Order: sequence, then C-alpha cells, then structure tokens
Amino acid sequence: MRNFSETLYDAYAQEFRVDELLHEVKTDHQHLVIFKNVIFGRVMALDGIVQTTEKDEFIYHEMMSHVPILAHGNVESVLIVGGGDGGMLREVCRHDTVRRVTQVEIDQAVIDMCRRYLPGHSAGAYDDPRAEIVIDDGIHFVRETQQRFDVIISDSTDPIGPGEALFTESFYAACRKCLNPGGILVTQNGVAFHQMDEIRQTGEHLESLFGDWHFYTAAVPSYVGGAMYFAWATDEPRHRRTDIATLRERYRKSGITTRYYNPEIHFSAFALPQYVLEAVGKSDNEYL
Repeated sequence: MRNFSETLYDAYAQEFRVDELLHEVKTDHQHLVIFKNVIFGRVMALDGIVQTTEKDEFIYHEMMSHVPILAHGNVESVLIVGGGDGGMLREVCRHDTVRRVTQVEIDQAVIDMCRRYLPGHSAGAYDDPRAEIVIDDGIHFVRETQQRFDVIISDSTDPIGPGEALFTESFYAACRKCLNPGGILVTQNGVAFHQMDEIRQTGEHLESLFGDWHFYTAAVPSYVGGAMYFAWATDEPRHRRTDIATLRERYRKSGITTRYYNPEIHFSAFALPQYVLEAVGKSDNEYL
C-alpha cells in the first residue's frame, strides 16, 4: 500500500501517503488498517474511512467529552458507545467526579489493535478501575440495559456498516431511556458541508424525542470538508445555556489541562452558520 484514499464520498476523496503500514486485518465486523503518515502520525481507518489520527485526535475527543460533562456540572456516570480507540475513555476518565464509565464496543479487535498501535489514545484508561468494557452492539445494549447514565457519548463510525443503526430514531429513543433526569446525549454527526442529509435526519429524530436539541462544532483537520458536527440532546434546556463564568469555574475545579477545549470554545461551538440552521429548521442560535 503506497497511498490510502478515503472512500467516504463517491465524487471526492482525501488521500494519505502511507509511509509505513503497521497493521491490516478483516475483523468479524469491518476492515481495519493502521498506518504511519509523516503529517498525521499513526492513522486508523475502518472500511476505507479515516477514524482517528495521532495528530488531531485530541480535538474530537476533548469536544465530545468535556462539553457535555462540564455543561452538566454533576456527572458521575458515563456511557460511551463505540470509541474503541480509547481516546474518549481517556478524556472521560480525566474527570475525578466520574465514578463509573461503561464503554460498549462492537469489535474487540479494534480495542486490541488500538491498544497496541495507538497506545497514546487510551493512555492507560482501559486499566482504570472505573471503566467497564462491554463487547456488544451499541443499540442492543441501550435497549436491554437497566443502567442509567448522566451522559451518553455515541462515538460511532459513519452511518455505514456497523455504525448505521446508531443513527436511527430507535437508537436515540433507547438512549433517552438510559439517561438519568437532566442527562445529556451527544453523538458524532459528520461534516455538515458534505453530510447535511445525515444532520437533518438526526435533528428530526432528536426533535421528536427530547425537550432540547441542537448541534455544536469543532474543526478536525482529518475530517475534511469543514467543521465536524456533534448532536446534542437533553430534556434540561439549562445545560446548553450554561454561562461562561460557570464553565470557567467548573473547568478550573476539574484540574484538567486541555489542548483544544476551553470555556470560550465550548460556548461558541453552539453558534451554527445560517445554512445549517435553515437545514435543520432552527430560526436562530437560541440561548447564545
């Protein structure tokens, strides 16, 4: 393999030079490849789609974890659906207030390979005594579990193959059932410029289920095409209105050092461009 060309879109692709192929395997669920690139470091792709890189993973993982946890302000239990690379688990476990983290990953091979070839992603989080790792289909788990969580993070692949079920109304409804009162669900929702239909559909599902829903953004270089979008859903509208002064105090008390996240980024991340607001049926950036 001399070059890796992503297969997410039919008419457009980004290409990486493969400086060293580290691992390639067809697991029971998907095709996994990990390679080195001089710019992005180690890169993992599943079924032809880049999932994470050493160089920019901190942006994605910090924004999906710290935004809901610090907006909530009293998170003790977290469910991560997917996230086999371990980066989300690492960031969640940095919060001392979190007493229990359950991670549900469909493919044990992803965890095993990432612990071996991308150890900096999990950085020992898989050995944290608060972490329970469950190998199961995410939608099956949320439908069947009796556990309840303050925050649910759906760190899924794109809605292709194993990740497709994690973008359905039935999955979001099952997540709502698993949330404690005032709990927050966040999900990865792709790049709006290329994947607007996915974002529009997610908005329709969340509007039918939750009292407050929206999207927030972060720019992740290896997810090309503009800002990455994260869906936000809760029955407690006050969480999205958490003011900067409160966020600053919670961030200070957490003692966490971040590379991308800060309270100002948190607050401004919910400001969406007009074309996205119109696409998802929002009249304005309410609460800002």
